[in-house]
Amino acid sequence: MGYLGRRIGKSQDTGNPTADGTGAGILDLFTNGYFQRQGNVFNAPGAPPSGLTATGGVISDYTDPGPGTVYRAHIFTSTGTFTVSALATGAGIPNNVEYLVVAGGGSGGSGSGIGGGGGAGGFRTNLPGGTGGGGASESSFPVSPGPYSVTVGGGGALSSNGSPSIFDTITSQGGGRGQTGGTASPWDGIPGGSGGGASEWAGNYSTTVGEGNRVVGTPNPAPTQGYPSGAAGIGNPHAGGGGGGGASAAGTPSPSQPTGGVGGAGKSSVIAHGPTNPVTYAGGGGGAGYYKPGGAGGAGGGGAGGDGPGGVRRGTQGTHATGGGGGGSAENIGIEGGSGIVVVRYQIAQLTAAAKATGGAISYYGGKTIHTFTNTGTFANTSGSPLSVEYVVVAGGGGGGGNIAGGGGAGGYLTASTTCPTSPVTVTIGAGGAGAPIAPDGASGTQGGPGGLSGALSVPVTGGGYGGRGGGGAVGGGPGGSGGGGGGYSTGPAGPASPPGQGNSGGSAGAHTGSGASGAGGGGAGGAGEPSPGNANGGDGGLGVQLPATFQNPQSISGPPYGGIAFPGPGSTYFWVAGGGGGGRFNPTGAGTGGAGPTGGGPYAGAGNGNITDNDGVSALQNSGSGGGGSGGYGSPPSRAGGNGGSGIVLIAYPST
Repeated sequence: MGYLGRRIGKSQDTGNPTADGTGAGILDLFTNGYFQRQGNVFNAPGAPPSGLTATGGVISDYTDPGPGTVYRAHIFTSTGTFTVSALATGAGIPNNVEYLVVAGGGSGGSGSGIGGGGGAGGFRTNLPGGTGGGGASESSFPVSPGPYSVTVGGGGALSSNGSPSIFDTITSQGGGRGQTGGTASPWDGIPGGSGGGASEWAGNYSTTVGEGNRVVGTPNPAPTQGYPSGAAGIGNPHAGGGGGGGASAAGTPSPSQPTGGVGGAGKSSVIAHGPTNPVTYAGGGGGAGYYKPGGAGGAGGGGAGGDGPGGVRRGTQGTHATGGGGGGSAENIGIEGGSGIVVVRYQIAQLTAAAKATGGAISYYGGKTIHTFTNTGTFANTSGSPLSVEYVVVAGGGGGGGNIAGGGGAGGYLTASTTCPTSPVTVTIGAGGAGAPIAPDGASGTQGGPGGLSGALSVPVTGGGYGGRGGGGAVGGGPGGSGGGGGGYSTGPAGPASPPGQGNSGGSAGAHTGSGASGAGGGGAGGAGEPSPGNANGGDGGLGVQLPATFQNPQSISGPPYGGIAFPGPGSTYFWVAGGGGGGRFNPTGAGTGGAGPTGGGPYAGAGNGNITDNDGVSALQNSGSGGGGSGGYGSPPSRAGGNGGSGIVLIAYPST
């Protein structure tokens, strides 16, 4: 038997519930059930459960196909802030985050002898599987609304340890530098997150390895972060340097022959891109050899060691955003370790859409699926048919020059739409050009290095031109996507934009007319570098460009310098890239500003500022494609170093539906 409620007012079938109770009669207890059966009661569905709401870094969304858990990762390749604005809602979604913190790798050893390989940056994670060095897993990390500081350690440069990376209270130690080879002791390995390799010179060598998981003068911290380096060998007359330690294995010693030790292997993590796309981090650098090949770099971004006389004497750099150690060298140039990385991830309820391709960090914004590449990789169209895409390709920025020097030019910039084939496409990310090294003759200085080429979808983009050196016999800026600025004191011409269409020329520097000589600004993708005639201030770097609206996901903004691709620009706007480096100046004031353009302000677009007397130029930020700043004047020898250019970036987007 059915039930009927008593009615006072309208009938059950004509009554319509309202907030103030006027839409229907007064009903007894049974009426609500009857309304449910009739379908007339409004049942407000609860908000779907969701994970944390947060900003910062480059966003990467993916599903773990095993349990079907959906994650959002925030990938920081430069210092920034992870900001939680709201906690998770719904049962079963935790308010904890998982992290990976990898410090900068140590530089490779140099000197007149045979340098050891740089140690990898310390590796820490609270994902299952443990931290570096075989340590046990770390505990969970609960969060509350508010900011969490993120520091991404730089790779060690010019024979120095890598810098620590930090997520709030979690610190990974920088990799130990490879020991410098020379006629005098010590030749011992250097401690660090992973240890730097020992060195050798003319039969003098060390069997003392660089300890992993420690900082010079401090006890070993817990948990374990890395492994020790390899020892140097003895040969007749020379052997090789030891390999730098890695996150999962020690560097190997140099055998008693002219071959360098191999860098220790790094450790794999799925935190950034998911279980189907693991990435290996924190490989040690290979030690240098002597008339024989240097040791190979460890898997995870470790650089290879250089050969001795007659071969390629310099080692290779550790890979950006891996914490890999630099390769040891057989000449007086220490090769940089790779910068570190911080990744923070948490569970979310569902993805906004399904991806039609693989590769890079995948996010969803404004009805588009966006693939962000900060390192070289592969974009594979998995949709089964040609895919219409929009892209941005930015090459590496040029390095700033040394000594009253010009700023580096921005990497070339191209954006357009095209059709992607079903076959995989290689995506190349250009490295930033090395800043001019310190030179013993303060009156001369040296020029910076050119930025590396980026490319995707058959679109090659040229790296930025180097900043010209200043002082006597100043040289002009180099050609590139945007040209480098000319060096100051004597006339340094502007570097041209070559090929045309990817950027702008650098500024020219005039001969000094007093004590205030200065270098010119590097060109930017949005404007030419500022010239610096005579004794004027250092030229400002040319203005960058703002990424198209498609790629301006607001979740990538959080705290200077944002830690992702949301670099600041004029008028409190963000998502600027490819600015020119500022020119250096002899005087104690008036160096050029990076990426400032004709309107001033800045620095913008992640570009490096120039600097003043006896100060190094400022490096551009990673993945900005901007130029490094030129160094200040020659108050006393040696000249100062130029700032490094920023590595490039590639962005590819297509409709999510």
